[in-house]
Amino acid sequence: MTAEPVLHVDPSRGNARAVALVLHGGRAKGTTRVRAHQLAVLRMRPFSAALHAAGSRAGLAVATLRYAVRGWNGKAQSPVTDVRWALDRLAARYPDVPVALIGHSMGGRAAIYAAGAAGVRALVGLAPWIEARDPWQQLAGRHLLVVHGDRDRITSPPASAAYARHAADLAASAAFVSVRGERHAMLHHPRLWHEICTGWVLARIEGDA
Repeated sequence: MTAEPVLHVDPSRGNARAVALVLHGGRAKGTTRVRAHQLAVLRMRPFSAALHAAGSRAGLAVATLRYAVRGWNGKAQSPVTDVRWALDRLAARYPDVPVALIGHSMGGRAAIYAAGAAGVRALVGLAPWIEARDPWQQLAGRHLLVVHGDRDRITSPPASAAYARHAADLAASAAFVSVRGERHAMLHHPRLWHEICTGWVLARIEGDA
């Protein structure tokens, strides 16, 4: 049986003014099915919960995507295909409503690659996987926030900072935040990560109002 992505939406209270699409991490390679209990998926649940708790009254719907397979898989860019699939469905459910992408690790990279899709207005990369040749032209007119722990040894804080600097030439705004003493799993200062992410997304909603 072919693996398929899974999209779950927690609706806003009242009419939706924006949608946050939360994207989990993964691996460089892997074609096994993503399971709901896997750590990369569970890690993003507190972010989804924080976004919905703080934003639902302001019109923020929160969607969470579970990829079909665990890996990026080179040129296949497997999670990017799934993100675009999710964006199509969200656009059908919430036409003309701006979307913010929030992704951790591989999810941050998937958000970057999918940022050029219609409707995407903002993206947050949490300890994102960034490589030197990753594009930034698709960020034209988008708002970008990159947050990275300075003790991360899985993905590169300097690469994230450099990406934000490059993107600033085209993006509507671009910011990089370093979290002192934090590693890749975002477990040392969880409240800080949630507050930075949620506060920034809600500010973008108000900015688009």
